[in-house]
Amino acid sequence: MKYFLITLGAAALAYGLYKAYSRWHQEKNLREILGRGAILLDVRTAPEFESGHLPGALSVSLGTIREAVLPFDTDRPVVTYCSHGLRSIKAAAILKSRGFTQVYNGGAMNDLQDQLPIP
Repeated sequence: MKYFLITLGAAALAYGLYKAYSRWHQEKNLREILGRGAILLDVRTAPEFESGHLPGALSVSLGTIREAVLPFDTDRPVVTYCSHGLRSIKAAAILKSRGFTQVYNGGAMNDLQDQLPIP
């Protein structure tokens, strides 16, 4: 029982650190950026995207983002998101390395949903 509680505590701590890391890397002014017409880029897999996504989002999985032909200019604002926030951090870095100048990490889909502009 003691080892179970230690393992459970370690798992809870790891999850808390993971959530803090992804929140730390999420942009702070996303509502304003999205209100200016930024592109929402869902970097989850195609099946994840098909199971549900944010309104107006484009799907380009993290696994294909290095080679994908993207249908927008490199100076257009882009907000990346995924299921938990880690893939979106990586995708934002890849887009920046490809020459995109206005790339923002939206983090986890559930967290980003709260930042969407109110219609």
